[in-house]
Amino acid sequence: MTRGVIATPHRLAGEAGAQILRDGGNAVDAAIAADAVLCVVYPHMTSVGGDLMAIVWPAGDSSPVGLIGAGRSGELATIDAVRSRGHDVMPERGVLSVTVPGTVEAWGRLIERYGTLGMGPVLEAAAGLARDGYVITEHLSDFLKQGAELLGREPAAQALYPPMEAGMLLRNPDLASVLTDIGRSGINGFYRGEIAVAIADAIRKRDGLVTARDLATHHSQWVAPLTVGYRDLTVYELPPPTQGLTALAMLARLNRLSRDQLEPGRDFLIAFKAIRDACYPLRDRYITDPDFATAPLEPFLDPQHAAAGGGGEGHDGGDTIYLCAADEHGNLVSLIQSVAYGFGSGVVAEGTGMLLQNRGCYFKLDPAHVNRLEPKKRTMHTLIPAMAAREGRPWAIYGSMGGDGQPQLQTQVLINLVDHGLDPAEAVARPRVRVQADGETVSVEADYPGAGDLQRSGLRIELMPARHHTLGHAHAIVIDGPGSWRAGADPRSDGSVASST
Repeated sequence: MTRGVIATPHRLAGEAGAQILRDGGNAVDAAIAADAVLCVVYPHMTSVGGDLMAIVWPAGDSSPVGLIGAGRSGELATIDAVRSRGHDVMPERGVLSVTVPGTVEAWGRLIERYGTLGMGPVLEAAAGLARDGYVITEHLSDFLKQGAELLGREPAAQALYPPMEAGMLLRNPDLASVLTDIGRSGINGFYRGEIAVAIADAIRKRDGLVTARDLATHHSQWVAPLTVGYRDLTVYELPPPTQGLTALAMLARLNRLSRDQLEPGRDFLIAFKAIRDACYPLRDRYITDPDFATAPLEPFLDPQHAAAGGGGEGHDGGDTIYLCAADEHGNLVSLIQSVAYGFGSGVVAEGTGMLLQNRGCYFKLDPAHVNRLEPKKRTMHTLIPAMAAREGRPWAIYGSMGGDGQPQLQTQVLINLVDHGLDPAEAVARPRVRVQADGETVSVEADYPGAGDLQRSGLRIELMPARHHTLGHAHAIVIDGPGSWRAGADPRSDGSVASST
């Protein structure tokens, strides 16, 4: 009997998740084990010092629950504090962009509520890979070379992640110690013990804005996902501070198009960009930490609503991991985790082997902007896992890394599953498009149908190599019935589907 299935962007993560399932763990245990491995072997995409979002559909429940594991800005984080350090806009890198790490606390809450094995067994594989080393992939080698300038600004980061060739072995004993400590002692030491001291010291000596008190008071948030109808499905996304409403807004508008209008090509591209351009300005106008301002649902979910002006703001990278898992009991997990931009802030907290995220770069220094920098605030967040149900029963788990582009990328995966009737493996592999952050340029993979003719579409087209990472690493699982799944892992990543028997 198959105990479960997991789709991840790296083979080692999939193997770790599958082993947890074999050992009697459930989908939540497997997802966290895989995520922890990715924090080791995919440091350009994620980190223990990053944030985590998840949607869990517990076995037997009538609906899923969401977890927002987003870290807040520091208690010292004000617009004046950043401007006094010589910045007119929020810095994209360095210590001022660092926010509280949300991932470890989110692991703890997920295991506390749904896990079966406890933290130690779940983190064992990741700790072992950090201690003993893992083989560098071509993807990571390329990113280490591209990130050399950023990582070279910090001695600890440069020592940990020098330019390396594929096939070389990379070890991170300090990170192994951190993971082992979390496994033995739980999350308390990370936020209130020696690890917290190391993080706070690293930030303080660089004149940053996050304090030991910010770490000690951090907490995740359980939420009810928001929904929209698409065809005969109910689609679930996380509420603000995530951009989940943006994905729902796109689906509400795409739902008015016929299946023929969704066939890849020029007409679809024009319609897709128009819908994206109607939704992203809404995101940038309304979405921030709901503790500070409430985003109205109607402009997003009413397809008649037209946004006023602008193509939206954003960043063209996609330095994140997405994974999904299902088990024999009926538990389902859609999980996404990130360090924000590639290698995050570029700051490693000495003695931890851990890159700190630069999620604070999304804040604005405009006092009139809804997402303005304020103390202890969660910024508008790009991380959005997704699920879909049919007739009240879970039908699909899906998502993609891709930063600001995630609503566009995961929406195309759902179209492939629902409107084109593709299996998950085909749905995540099919060529994709993405409107870039400038709101004008459209990235199109070279093997997209009619890609060569799209230059005559009137749009500004940038042809990308086939299966390019900027078009996301998407994964999906379709639930055919109890203990019966179809899954796909994106060939743009180093990933795989792993099952446990």
